[in-house]
Amino acid sequence: MTTIAAPAAGARLGRFVLDVFPPKVYGTYAVLWVLALEGSLAVVTDGRWAPSAGTAVRICSVGLVLLYLRMVDEQKDLDYDREHDPGRPLVRGSITAAELRRWMLLFAVLLVVANALVAPVSVAVLVLDLGYALLLVVLERRSAWLRDALFPNLAITYPVQVLLSAYVCLSVTGGLGPVAIGLIGCFSCVFLHFEFARKTAWTAPAQARMYSNAVGPVGAAVLVLAAPALAAASAVVLFRPWEWGGAADLVRWLPYCALVLPGIGARRFFGGGRAWPAGLAMTFVLGWYAALVCQAAVVSWA
Repeated sequence: MTTIAAPAAGARLGRFVLDVFPPKVYGTYAVLWVLALEGSLAVVTDGRWAPSAGTAVRICSVGLVLLYLRMVDEQKDLDYDREHDPGRPLVRGSITAAELRRWMLLFAVLLVVANALVAPVSVAVLVLDLGYALLLVVLERRSAWLRDALFPNLAITYPVQVLLSAYVCLSVTGGLGPVAIGLIGCFSCVFLHFEFARKTAWTAPAQARMYSNAVGPVGAAVLVLAAPALAAASAVVLFRPWEWGGAADLVRWLPYCALVLPGIGARRFFGGGRAWPAGLAMTFVLGWYAALVCQAAVVSWA
């Protein structure tokens, strides 16, 4: 029975992943996130960077945590999805909540074991992140205000992303000094651009959880643009690109070239678009990370 059940459970997980967690998207995101943060830590501290076995563990760990969080969200939103999105896997019955919880437990064990071998100090942050995600389920079920109020909900949910960046920094350096904290803030602003962009439109149903409903379309657009501006400002302070020379001259301003993408998004939004182009915002996130990876590679290996 076990030999039959295990492949079936794996197949159901595979269908779930393809439905709500496209590997090409989330896998690319995890790879670039970790490489960009690792490389940036080396650049800012004047060190040399080269991916290692620990890098692979960090990439797999970030990917697994993101999948774990997706599983939590699917269960948290089940009642809403039954009414508004009947195509979701849990509603269709293609996988059960009990199965998801078993996979979550397995992922948690794998994360602890793998990271205990690489950087034991980082395990505590991973466990905190996974536990905090479960705490959010309880908080949102007990408080409709925390669940439905857009900015308070962002304030309590966004630390999940921040903790993942903290995990990467701790795993690489063993500590969280001012440089690491500055980079975590920079990376947080980069992703906030996408978070604000995907919920900004000129018109939306009154009950829609959109930033443009909360502060108006123009106010939301200001938030969309402020996030990458803050990211770029913090990067300038951290990297001090004007001090570089040699081959680094070719890449020192490369990350800031990605700022053209929010500019294009603003032009489309204010030029008659119905909503801020979320795909363009995600391209900015990936482009910024990819530029940081290129920057770190040239500075470290030139």
